[in-house]
Amino acid sequence: MGVRDIVEGKRQWRAHVARVKALPPDYGIVYREIQRYFFKIGPAGLTEGPLLSDLVDFFEEGVAAGKGVLEIVGDDVAAFADGLVKDTPTYADLHQESLRP
Repeated sequence: MGVRDIVEGKRQWRAHVARVKALPPDYGIVYREIQRYFFKIGPAGLTEGPLLSDLVDFFEEGVAAGKGVLEIVGDDVAAFADGLVKDTPTYADLHQESLRP
């Protein structure tokens, strides 16, 4: 990874954060909680994949449709977040597999 890649990654992350900040407050709160959860459980490839940007896309569509955040994710935000990564291995899963003989 070169310096240009790092700079480009930072530029993309800043643009992503700006999109999150543009969401209504209730959407922003739910997004940050889901993001915090994902960073805690560590789905493999979280930072390289489109999961977080797809989540912002989904939330922006909800805002455009005039829906509240709980109308689109449901009352159980944790279950919604788990559903997004249910088939994605976590770093803990990968570590456990690497320890098997």
